[in-house]
Amino acid sequence: MSRNAESTAFRSALEVIRAVEPRVADAIGAELTDQRESLKLIASENYASPATLLAMGNWFSDKYAEGTVGRRFYAGCQNVDTVEALAAEHARELFGAAHAYVQPHSGIDANLVAFWAVLADRVESPALKKAQVRQVNDLTEADWFALRRELGNQRMLGMSLDAGGHLTHGFRPNISGKMFDQRSYGTDPVTGLIDYDRVAEAAREFKPLILVGGYSAYPRKVNFRILREIADSVGATFMVDMAHFAGLVAGKVFTGDFDPVPHAHIVTTTTHKSLRGPRGGMVLCQPELADQVDRGCPMVLGGPLPHVMAAKAVALAEARRPDFADYAQRIVDNSQALAEGLLRRGAKLVTGGTDNHLVLIDVSGYGLTGRQAEQALLDSGIVTNRNSVPQDPNGAWYTSGIRIGTPALTTRGLGTAEMDQTAELIHTVLTQTTAGANADGTASKAKYNLDPDLADKIARQATDLLAPHPLYPAIDLA
Repeated sequence: MSRNAESTAFRSALEVIRAVEPRVADAIGAELTDQRESLKLIASENYASPATLLAMGNWFSDKYAEGTVGRRFYAGCQNVDTVEALAAEHARELFGAAHAYVQPHSGIDANLVAFWAVLADRVESPALKKAQVRQVNDLTEADWFALRRELGNQRMLGMSLDAGGHLTHGFRPNISGKMFDQRSYGTDPVTGLIDYDRVAEAAREFKPLILVGGYSAYPRKVNFRILREIADSVGATFMVDMAHFAGLVAGKVFTGDFDPVPHAHIVTTTTHKSLRGPRGGMVLCQPELADQVDRGCPMVLGGPLPHVMAAKAVALAEARRPDFADYAQRIVDNSQALAEGLLRRGAKLVTGGTDNHLVLIDVSGYGLTGRQAEQALLDSGIVTNRNSVPQDPNGAWYTSGIRIGTPALTTRGLGTAEMDQTAELIHTVLTQTTAGANADGTASKAKYNLDPDLADKIARQATDLLAPHPLYPAIDLA
């Protein structure tokens, strides 16, 4: 698409929206302005291509398409079949997967599909075979009651939340924690690294049905070969949530022992983050789980979103291009340059650095909570998110950490030199921010003090740093 065509397409879309609800059109335009002017360092965010964005705004949104390709519960889904099949084909080729399911609406949905596919394979199918029936509707009331109890009495072992795991890996506030009897493995208290011997010990003691690998805030590579060996040793199904680092797998930065696809029975991911696609989820699996995974809708998913599957197909096609591998490598180069810049300035980083797309700063060294640091940085034009660190004394709300990542800034074209400048801006803000006090004089975990003039100065410097790397340069909404 030419630059003029891109600009015309988005301006025309906003004009259509403005004719119905101008405040929505204004908010869309304001969001583009904000993203253009801010240093976006949220590790889970990126910038999708104009082609991917446009693929979501069309009449595929009007279609119901429960079922799978060629097996729909609604008529008239031939064009949905085309885009879903294309997205799955690109996913299989990109990741070297035997089977791909592209319907999940989000990463949580992808994980739910995976969990229930495993439960169906490991618990439900044997129960049906024992009862000599084909489906659950054919079970007697007594057998159905026994199966329901068994489905709700399974065990999961995953990475602890404060060590970098995700809420959906069995934690009580999430549905996964209500589905499973869950335990966690952590990291070494000194190095912050996964101790595989301790994981193996926990697996032998707990004997989980599912061993989960993957993370949302762990700055290092994970050896999936070792985790698969641990899973096999206790008869567990090995599941990997690669939502955060899928782009590094797609770009062949993570290969061999560090590529989860050859080692896991089932792999889940989002399609945004480092993969740079639309917001959504996906499941990859070995052939023996394919039939169960394809029952994701209506097992746990509502109707597929065909317009988002169309955008997934576009983004996955983009990721198969040779230049995506270069992009993935630059993400890691930038992340390591950002980490090195922070370390040189005295910042404390969890694990002392990074192997991937994210850096986790322990801001307690600055005398701040994660919430205070997050807000002070936001005041200064630097968008981050607070995050727990291992053994975090401030819990999951206030936290003691800031998680930053480089996929978005790498998409804009910033390089290692700009990462060092970014480290300087972050360090300046954090050193000049002090913890505030409550009205009664007690220390506050939320309030902070930062000179507004300094915040404005840093924000201008952030905008200047971004100026040579315009976001969506072809799109002019004026």
